[in-house]
Parts: sequence; structure tokens; C-alpha cells
Amino acid sequence: QVQLVESGGGLVQTGDSLRLSCAASGGTFSNYAMGWFRQALGKEREFVTAISRSGASTVYADSVKGRFTISRDNNKNTVYLQMNSLKPEDTAVYYCAAGPESFITVRMNYAYWGLGTQVTVSS
Repeated sequence: QVQLVESGGGLVQTGDSLRLSCAASGGTFSNYAMGWFRQALGKEREFVTAISRSGASTVYADSVKGRFTISRDNNKNTVYLQMNSLKPEDTAVYYCAAGPESFITVRMNYAYWGLGTQVTVSS
């Protein structure tokens, strides 16, 4: 059983940056692809980005491409989400998730989820 704990969220202004972290425990971190999803108030949870087990491959939603960067440190059992040039539409609860490497953009593919961290971007 993998436990995931997100941190780093907060209230920022348009154009600011934030770095989210997700610490994993209870499993072999390098066995899992890791993803970040977000859910805005009243909307469905959507894919943001994901990274392969080794960190060699990444994929991004079009809405964040060029602004967000996912990375992982398998020695620290942690995945990161660097968010730059934040916009009000990035406001959401951000969740990290762990799962197999196939279909890593698909929410249902992920077996383990954190409780999320709130990111609010004011205009």
C-alpha cells in the first residue's frame, strides 16, 4: 500500500510560481509512474502531467505545457510539480497519484492518491 502526501500549495498572484511536492511511503516508489491531477470547484478531476518510473518520459496537458514541469527523485521517494506563470484558471486542488506506466494520462489508471493540496491564484 502506497501512501502519498502532497505539500506546497498556497495562495499566489497571477504570474507567480509554486512548487508542489508529493512524498511517497509504504511501497517501492520507483515501481510506479506518478501523475498530478487537479480538480477545480464544481469540475471533474483532470489530468495535469505524469512522469515515468525512471523519470525519462513526461507528458503534459496542453493547458500547462511550457509552464509546468514534473520531476521525481527516486532516492527521496518524492515527485515534484514546478508551476510557473500561474493563472487564475490554475486554481484547484492538486492531487498526486501513483500507478502503472500504461495509460498514465487516464485517471482511472491510478491506484493510489494523496489527499490533495489547494492552489489558489488570484487575479
